[in-house]
Amino acid sequence: MDSIRTAADAGGGYLDADTVLSAGSYRAALHAAGGACAMVDELLAGNAPFAFCGLRPPGHHAERATAMGFCLFNNVAIAAQHALGRGAERVLVLDWDVHHGNGTNDIFHSRDDVLFASIHQSPLYPGTGPLSDTGSGPGEGYTLNLPVPPGSGGSTFLALVQHVVAPAAREFRPGVVLVSAGYDAHREDPLASCELEDASYAALAACVRELAAELGVPVGVVLEGGYALGALARSVADTLAALAGDGTAPEVEPDAVTARAVEHLRRWWPLAA
Repeated sequence: MDSIRTAADAGGGYLDADTVLSAGSYRAALHAAGGACAMVDELLAGNAPFAFCGLRPPGHHAERATAMGFCLFNNVAIAAQHALGRGAERVLVLDWDVHHGNGTNDIFHSRDDVLFASIHQSPLYPGTGPLSDTGSGPGEGYTLNLPVPPGSGGSTFLALVQHVVAPAAREFRPGVVLVSAGYDAHREDPLASCELEDASYAALAACVRELAAELGVPVGVVLEGGYALGALARSVADTLAALAGDGTAPEVEPDAVTARAVEHLRRWWPLAA
């Protein structure tokens, strides 16, 4: 944190090949993390069933002491820890950004109070998040890495939520659901090779809304990646409409990717192929 402030105060510069600071970056990153925490406060106070934070810079690649991948502070991890400090006993973090949320993964890797699920293209930056990485120590089984191959579409993402994330969440019983919502798995996005469409994000959001309603908990969404601006805007609008109650998520059958994940993770959770 101090190193980022120092770099910003000096006018900015590159932290790595992908992560650049301007003079205003430190303040912007503080506001992003603070916005995610303010969202959690409103949700836990019962003031809304869902909220969406359109944050920049994004956060899910940032580790405890390392900024990377366009990310300075890990907004969703900070929000999850804030929720735990404000009375939530457990938090579910679902990351549907096309890139693995390596920072969030590492921060909660050995803990059992945060269930972290990441659906991400593999191989792809940052090269982490294999199915075999399920956490460590007390957190073993509480990290659900769900890699998908290039070319995967919305049905694969939705099947993984319905047949892996949702059953695990029902057993876990979180007090709040947080979503790292990247929109770079969209077919129009230039940085990856998945094939989601606007409607895919509406279906994912409807699925999360239905799961949260079943659990009786609120949903907080924080913006992560998305680099095709038209697709990003449309998909965010569809996400908001779905969270507000527009439409239902279609039931999809497990595909080969989902069946493989179920087989590997049923050791820890009541999953059925």
